[in-house]
Amino acid sequence: MTVQRYELIFPDGDDAGEDIVVVTRTELTGPGGHPVYQDPTGIVRAEIAVIGDRPEVRMLASGGHQSPAAGVQARPLPD
Repeated sequence: MTVQRYELIFPDGDDAGEDIVVVTRTELTGPGGHPVYQDPTGIVRAEIAVIGDRPEVRMLASGGHQSPAAGVQARPLPD
């Protein structure tokens, strides 16, 4: 079963909590050959691979001057 939506959890460096963005699977594949997911704006894009039972996230730049975030976690959402 392929997960269609994930919550991406971005750690916040100032102890204010976490930022969460919902992304949906696209028809694209990333550099690692895994599905690409993006938010409705197309700004937040990530390649998500499930290794074992844990999703691994590779953030993808969607435009110039972006630095992909590190330490992002993914949580599957029900369809």
